[in-house]
Amino acid sequence: MSVLLTNIGTLVTNDPGHGVGALGVLHDAALVFDGDAVAWVGAAAQAPDADTRHDMGGAAVLPGFVESHAHLVFAGDRAEEFGARMAGKPYAAGGIRTTIAATRDATDDQLRATVRRLLDESLRSGSTTVEIKSGYGQSVPSELRSVRIAAEFTDEVTLLAAHVPPPEYAGRTDDYVAMVCSEMVDVCAPHAKWIDVFCEQGAFDRDQADAVLTAGAAAGLIPRVHGNQLHQGPGVQVAVAHNAASVDHVAHVSQADIDALAASSTVATVLPAADFCTRNTYPDARALIDAGVTVALGADCNPGTSYTTSIPFCIALAVRDLHMTPEEAVWAATAGGARALRRDDIGALAPGKRADAIVLDAPSYLHLAYRPGVPLVRQVWRGGAVATRWEA
Repeated sequence: MSVLLTNIGTLVTNDPGHGVGALGVLHDAALVFDGDAVAWVGAAAQAPDADTRHDMGGAAVLPGFVESHAHLVFAGDRAEEFGARMAGKPYAAGGIRTTIAATRDATDDQLRATVRRLLDESLRSGSTTVEIKSGYGQSVPSELRSVRIAAEFTDEVTLLAAHVPPPEYAGRTDDYVAMVCSEMVDVCAPHAKWIDVFCEQGAFDRDQADAVLTAGAAAGLIPRVHGNQLHQGPGVQVAVAHNAASVDHVAHVSQADIDALAASSTVATVLPAADFCTRNTYPDARALIDAGVTVALGADCNPGTSYTTSIPFCIALAVRDLHMTPEEAVWAATAGGARALRRDDIGALAPGKRADAIVLDAPSYLHLAYRPGVPLVRQVWRGGAVATRWEA
């Protein structure tokens, strides 16, 4: 079944071969989907026939957002912690332990319901691909349960067993890392694609992060890193050394870190909603981009430090506070997210790419930053069909 989307006011293809600039922008454009793939892109006046036709009424159409950093398998909420932080209490990574306790106590169905609710919410704000991390179980059975549940909803499952040391390993972080590397990774790897570690003060140091990523890679998992969120530290260097797909947060980086990223294939994923919600330093995305670093943009949905699924909100933050241009922010939320997941089938609207697109209640992608907080996503196409609920 072929579908023609025509009378598109502004089409972002993310393919310079099909339009102007890095976003490959076309005006008065059309798209043809055939099954779950893009079959044709071009001027509306030249569009071929299709089985069905949809008039976009001059709206902007973009690739679906690619959310490459999300923590959706959890229970409970940390609203009181957020309130205390807004009243002046500084954020420390230890707050994660509150969610660990709630997640361990939750039933499978309760966890599934949370994942589905947040994925439906993500879809409504334009995310058509979402990565999901474990990391709130921190025991073999609980982490195994988390990755299994995540895998029911997405192929992009990350084992974040090394989030923080759980309470029963207080003062024995090396013992926890040894257990993760010797037991947890082997049990969970069949249900995941990625291995992640929080390399940060209060979480895991360089040697511990090295051990976790090495064990994950030996089990066939691809490295990612949470790094340099709260302090200057070794996270970026660890990520580059392990050829990680991405290093995420990057709020406190040195020139040496920037140079290392620019010389590598590792994507720097900025997560400004987390910095907004913790009053942390925002990443210097301008310095990263100007140095030639590939930058992705994510929402980092989690119950403690960024309880949002809205990529449009993050685009507005990135433009206002990370000094990205609207074009750079939109690219980072689409093609950049695809790069962070090492995917070449999503994040763009060009022939052969997956037919994932969003339609805005606006004539241009500029409105995503120009009208912050306004729910501009009018319609979501996922796999060539209009989607109103998340389907795996």
